Amino acid sequence: MTTPQPEPTAADRLYALLPEVYRLRDAERGGVLREFVEVLATQLAVLEEDLEQLYDDQFIETCAPWVAPYIGDLIGYRPLHGVADKVRSPRAEVAHTMAYRRRKGTAAVVEQLARDVTGWPARAVEFFERLVTTQYMNHTRLHARATPTMRDQEALSWGTLMNGAFDDLAHTADVRAIAPRPSRRAGRYGIPNVGIFLWRTVAVRLDRTPLTPHAPGDGRRFRIDTLGSDARLFGAPRTEEEITHLAEPEDVPLPLTRRRLAARLDASYGSERDLLLSKGVRNATGAWEFTPVRAADITVCDLSDLPDGSGAWAHEPAAGKVAVDPELGRVFFGTAVPGTTKPVATHHYGLAVPLAARGSARGEAATPLPLPHRKVADGEAQQAVLDGLAGGGTLRITDSDRYEDLRTVRTTTAAAGGSDTVVWVRAEDGVRPTLAVPGGLRLAMAPRTTVVLDGLLVTGGPVVLEEQGDGGNRTVELNDCTLVPGQSRTEAGQPAHPERASLLILDPFATVRLNRCVLGPIVAVEGADITLTDCVVDASAPKAVAFCGRPEPADGGPHTVPDEAAQATGDGAVPGGRLHLRECTVIGGIHADVLDASNSLLVAVRAPGDVREAAVWARRRQEGCLRFSYVPEDSRTGRRYRCRPDPADPPGTRRADRPHFTSLRFGDPAYAQLGTATPDTVRRGADDESEMGATHLLFTPRRESDLLLRLDEYLRFGLEAGFFYAT
Repeated sequence: MTTPQPEPTAADRLYALLPEVYRLRDAERGGVLREFVEVLATQLAVLEEDLEQLYDDQFIETCAPWVAPYIGDLIGYRPLHGVADKVRSPRAEVAHTMAYRRRKGTAAVVEQLARDVTGWPARAVEFFERLVTTQYMNHTRLHARATPTMRDQEALSWGTLMNGAFDDLAHTADVRAIAPRPSRRAGRYGIPNVGIFLWRTVAVRLDRTPLTPHAPGDGRRFRIDTLGSDARLFGAPRTEEEITHLAEPEDVPLPLTRRRLAARLDASYGSERDLLLSKGVRNATGAWEFTPVRAADITVCDLSDLPDGSGAWAHEPAAGKVAVDPELGRVFFGTAVPGTTKPVATHHYGLAVPLAARGSARGEAATPLPLPHRKVADGEAQQAVLDGLAGGGTLRITDSDRYEDLRTVRTTTAAAGGSDTVVWVRAEDGVRPTLAVPGGLRLAMAPRTTVVLDGLLVTGGPVVLEEQGDGGNRTVELNDCTLVPGQSRTEAGQPAHPERASLLILDPFATVRLNRCVLGPIVAVEGADITLTDCVVDASAPKAVAFCGRPEPADGGPHTVPDEAAQATGDGAVPGGRLHLRECTVIGGIHADVLDASNSLLVAVRAPGDVREAAVWARRRQEGCLRFSYVPEDSRTGRRYRCRPDPADPPGTRRADRPHFTSLRFGDPAYAQLGTATPDTVRRGADDESEMGATHLLFTPRRESDLLLRLDEYLRFGLEAGFFYAT
């Protein structure tokens, strides 16, 4: 068997072009000429790559990002002002400009324009087509029904289709003017009105997440949510291939309903579709092998609790069948699943704010990961592998399974003169592993070491860094992580222990950085430095404590966490360390040594009998600055700049600045999302006229303004347009 020869390099090809006499002479003189040819080949490769890029720059589909506006200028494309790169690229809009102009004024163009400008799925509705009118008999419109069919449950389903984007029923005229921005007082069904419905919630796919038993040992009743709560499933939108196609329910991310899933089970159930249930068993090598549940064995029904209070579920399936409730996220097996079998689900869930451990693609880390790399999957043991990386390395989790053996992340100090030790625990891009840590995840860190947690969902206990007592610096970094508020959730989705902290930093020399995380309360002793960027800190209620310190131990020893009672935030009377907030939403009170905030929402109130001097309280007010943030009126902080409410405003008008949220229940698709009733002083109150709080990264006001600018160019004369948020 011949060994395949390696492909010749560019330097080899260039060197072979030289006359043989020069090559022989060069070999006698040490290969100086060949070294020159290798340098020349490197520069030729750069030139070749540049020529290829110049060719690609001739086309909008393949050009570099900076070239797109120049190509657009050739066809009269007007760039939008002030749009951040992270929102969208003008590439799609430039590519569709000619198609826009050929079909100018049509609903299809308005819909595609809204999708390209905002980046959200859209549906354009000509409301004048939905009016109750007496039709001309020579030109009847059979689709414009004056009265609905009462047997059409899908058309009458409230909240999904009726009065929404796909409502084809006839309505009486609405004399109110349509508002350009979402408003409760906006008119809809009028003669000049065109509505644009936008879906801000995306459907995120999770592959093979383990089902959570309803109770320990229950092999029949399961929940799809890995936290064991009822959670609604979503349908994955299909991709529209033609600009002339108006969006249909299958083209947008809609919640799955029982009737809709049952009627379209063949199209919705499968490996590359909305839902798939499988059963896994270990093979001879110890790896899991999964067998899908057949669609013929699936029944869609209501699995709500029976009203008799027994805790039983309705509609028990027959033996061999599997009942699914997409509105509650429940699965009921007719035949009990053996303990050696692992039931899993591939499904989609709704997400409006791209934060925390989410399973969607978040891109590879910009910082190079330390070597060595070790991978784990299928729920295999992590602790032993992680202990072997204590001197520096990366543990990479490659699936969305549940891991229950990880308890401690250890680090050891590097040798003298070496770089600081870094240990990563990272989820692969596109997966969301769940770490169940009933006793908490302990960080046993040596001085001058760093621990990075990336893309993990931690439930059952807090992440804890205990006091070491050696005065060494330690750095903890969390990226795209979820430390479940309340540590775990009940079946109804409520926090199981709202008084307990999700993050305890008990070493006064620690530096902690959190980016795009969702977590419960934080306890950090004085001296610790905590920086949060694009995060949500949820104490479950504005009256609770979201950030504070911890009293000194009675025996004068180091800070430790011996039991669950020590994880409570208490009354917040002791100040925490230095707290820096950047585009964050904090639900609950703050008592910090030094407080610094920018573009953030601090939503807190003081309950009667509260021992704190204020809901938001900084002990050292000569340091720190709050800028472009919402801060409660009675707060005691450092100097403020352009914050709301403004102390100069009349007392009766300050309450009008309060933010309104679509939902503050962790696990809801619209969790931490600002509602449309929020005043513009908050929705456009950041330093770049975007939203305050964690939703700042969405740049929602900018997308709205850009859409209004484009509608002036492409909307038909005499019509008025407004847009509505379907989610």
